[in-house]
Amino acid sequence: MLRSMFSAISGLKTHQTMLDVTSNNIANVNTTGFKAGRTTFKDSLSQTQRGGAAPSGTQGGANAMQVGLGVQIGSIDNVMSGGALQTTGNVLDVAVTGDGFFRTGSGAPPALPAAFQYTRAGNFTLNQQGFLVTQDGSYVMGRDATGTGGADKYIQIDPGATNVSIGQNGAVTFFAPGATVPTVGGYLSLARFANQNGLERGANNRWTSSAASGPEQVGTPGDGYGLTASGAVEMSNVDLASEFTNMITAQRGFQANSRVISTADQILQDLVNLSR
Repeated sequence: MLRSMFSAISGLKTHQTMLDVTSNNIANVNTTGFKAGRTTFKDSLSQTQRGGAAPSGTQGGANAMQVGLGVQIGSIDNVMSGGALQTTGNVLDVAVTGDGFFRTGSGAPPALPAAFQYTRAGNFTLNQQGFLVTQDGSYVMGRDATGTGGADKYIQIDPGATNVSIGQNGAVTFFAPGATVPTVGGYLSLARFANQNGLERGANNRWTSSAASGPEQVGTPGDGYGLTASGAVEMSNVDLASEFTNMITAQRGFQANSRVISTADQILQDLVNLSR
């Protein structure tokens, strides 16, 4: 009876984790650039009651007899599919259509950040110095040329500039005060990874690279990277219909394992009562 109870306890724990992931997905259904999570299970250890036997001259052989000892979390995957684009009309709102993450970092211009973080949330703004930053103040990193050969730089727009625009190739252009030709303030840089599912979640819509994801591969929109769309943001890729289905599945799985514990407890009670 104890074996069945401990197996059911493992089922309670894993279904609770599944519900935790599902609830986080639902909570972030309207979070800009959010990527949903997915839970998978795998069986735990098995206790062998009898090993398998090969056929002999008089016997046909026998299969092994094993009793499973519960379940455990197999993986919590990142679902990296693209979210729907929402038009905002704000030129500093930028979405990526295709592969790539915006690169952000904290630094003190002109010194570049020591480390970068990555995001698909392109609701950017300008600080008082004209630098392109995220909503919480991290600098958005750019390049001084298109392609993969440019050098990193901060993107700065002159105070009082007009006709600011961001092209599909990531070029940030504007007309400086009194100028008759546009100025290119830089090109938005994008990062790709050999295994983007290996990225680790951070706070504030950020991701960090890991040993599983591999190092960043940096370029600008186009040339193997996604294109940028100004005046729009990428919304969460959470599918509410799937999440509510997962919530029901987690709830029923939790209830079923709870019933196993109740049944095992009742049987133990009956065994104790045999002495009466």
